[in-house]
Amino acid sequence: MSNVLPTPAAPAQGDLRGVLAIPAFRKLWRALAFGSLGDWLGLLATTALAKQLSGNNYAKASYAIAGVFIVRLIPAVLLGPLAGVIADRFDRRRLMVTCDVLRFFLFASIPLVRTYWWLYTATILIESVTLFWAPAKEATVPNLVPRDRLEAANQVSLLAAYGSAPVAAALFSLMALINSALAAKFGFFKGKPVDIALYVDALSFGFSAITIYLLREIPKSSDRVATAATNIARSFLDGWQFVWSTKLIRGLVVGMLGAFAAGGAVVGLARTYVGDLGGGDAAYGMLFGAVFTGLAAGMALGPKTFAGFSRRRLFGLSLSLAGFSLVLLAAIPNLVMAVLIALMLGSFAGIAWVSGFTMLGLEVKDEVRGRTFAFVNSLIRITLVLVLALAPTIAAVIGRHSINFAHVTLHYNGAAFTMLLGGLVAIGVGVVSYIQMDDRKGVPLFKDLAEALRGDVGVATLFEKQGIFIAFEGGEGSGKSTQAIRLRDWFLKRDFEVVLTREPGGTELGVQLRRVLLDNGTGALAPRAEALLYAADRAEHVFSVVRPALSRGSVVITDRYVDSSIAYQGSGRILPSEDVLRVSRWATEGLIPDLTILLDVPSDIGLARCATLDRLESEPQEFHERVRRSFLQLATVEPDRYFVVDATGTPDHVAMLIHARFEELLAKGKKAK
Repeated sequence: MSNVLPTPAAPAQGDLRGVLAIPAFRKLWRALAFGSLGDWLGLLATTALAKQLSGNNYAKASYAIAGVFIVRLIPAVLLGPLAGVIADRFDRRRLMVTCDVLRFFLFASIPLVRTYWWLYTATILIESVTLFWAPAKEATVPNLVPRDRLEAANQVSLLAAYGSAPVAAALFSLMALINSALAAKFGFFKGKPVDIALYVDALSFGFSAITIYLLREIPKSSDRVATAATNIARSFLDGWQFVWSTKLIRGLVVGMLGAFAAGGAVVGLARTYVGDLGGGDAAYGMLFGAVFTGLAAGMALGPKTFAGFSRRRLFGLSLSLAGFSLVLLAAIPNLVMAVLIALMLGSFAGIAWVSGFTMLGLEVKDEVRGRTFAFVNSLIRITLVLVLALAPTIAAVIGRHSINFAHVTLHYNGAAFTMLLGGLVAIGVGVVSYIQMDDRKGVPLFKDLAEALRGDVGVATLFEKQGIFIAFEGGEGSGKSTQAIRLRDWFLKRDFEVVLTREPGGTELGVQLRRVLLDNGTGALAPRAEALLYAADRAEHVFSVVRPALSRGSVVITDRYVDSSIAYQGSGRILPSEDVLRVSRWATEGLIPDLTILLDVPSDIGLARCATLDRLESEPQEFHERVRRSFLQLATVEPDRYFVVDATGTPDHVAMLIHARFEELLAKGKKAK
């Protein structure tokens, strides 16, 4: 019988809207977006206020504005590592709320005091508080989203952080116009062009505080840290030791520092570079706009474009290409080409940035995650301070030079030579990071990359199916087998050809693998070995049972499928879910169920229903709770593909809910025809 059920569209695993469908993360992202908007507004407003307080003295205004940038970076040098330790030792939700409340009052106080000393003092305090907020947020994100969605979570977070900059600039300009209009009628607003922006800035942090206060899903920091760490100094040393003793994390940190060193060179030298090419402020704005546009494009599109490519390889490769772009920027003295190259530079930098943050979130243990992010952020800020200070000095020492090629003379200045040096450093760092982090040694890079772009790595080409594919998922004792049989009978009564199968054990090979995987006599298996055995069963199952039946137009009902591996081997065994998913996608040729029925039941109730316990059922309840949470997160991310049923009721009641859903889908299918 032909497929008359509408096939729900399953969002791609890297879909940005999918990760925002997770309620807890969406709330945190909303707080981050408003906080980032406030941060950019604060930068614009405080620098504008510094200039205003300087009067008409040009030199004094320049020093005052530079002073704002300097005091914003100083706290990172002194407090950055300490902030990460605090984030790991205390309740992260309360810490973030406290930081937002403090930022609210500090920003609101700046226009009230209106003096240099308080502007700088408040800026230092605000940046110090932000140093505590940021690692707490970064350490929280991996606890709110599935591991295979962390990259998408980092994408939307970074887009909120950087994408709010142009919005803040537009708001700042609008507020300045509003203030001017109000000043014409009300004396209170005269001579205070940035006050409204500062008050709105304060309100953005007030909103963030309220949002995070209501976000009860944020877990507390690890109890092991609170009890085992005897003092802050010891905790800091533990975090430092973890970063530098772990090859992958060390490669990530060095790579990200190299990327920011190259970016800092562009920031510090761009205005001089553009001026030497004959451009003015408009050209300067275009160059910066190109960098940020590329950055956003790289963050948004890069992970999806390279979905099947190793993230470790992608990080080092994109760093090297960003450095190469900077070399081109320095070598080609043409303004139009400079804008295009800056766009390319930003794109590669965006890919490297989101890949690096994703791997940090996946690889760093929760108990040291806060101090690790703080450590990285501190080093990045320190690197920026050094580069911003050194780059103009180096450029001035190098001076101007001319190079003759036949009848052509090319003029290069110190800014271009310094950019060239920064690009070479970035290339070197990228190559070192690639070598240190390469997880596919022996596989040629360009062949690997070409296969990934064709979709040959991790995700194979989907085959055309004519039938209906339904999967039952859920924890132990949820009643999957019972409901799968009942649904088969329901379809048979309506003259459908039905194939009922299961994993593992749906084939002759599967029966043998099931015995190995579930028999208590097998004992402990290496988590990766267990995951690969399930993938082997699944590959044989799809090839010999599922695919032929779907090609015939049959309804295929399976008791467990890919999502069970993500839940059990990914969350249960704490393996990288994206790796488990990638292996399963390859094994199944990318086959996704039309509908997944999740029978949800608390783990203690489900286990109590089991008369005897096999090897997986015998795992501790904490294991089964992780499995249950993973299933529910998957269902939240892909609501169109999932139908979640409360399985605590009687089998008859559960069957009634499932059959009612299929009655509805059949009716829709007939109308569509």
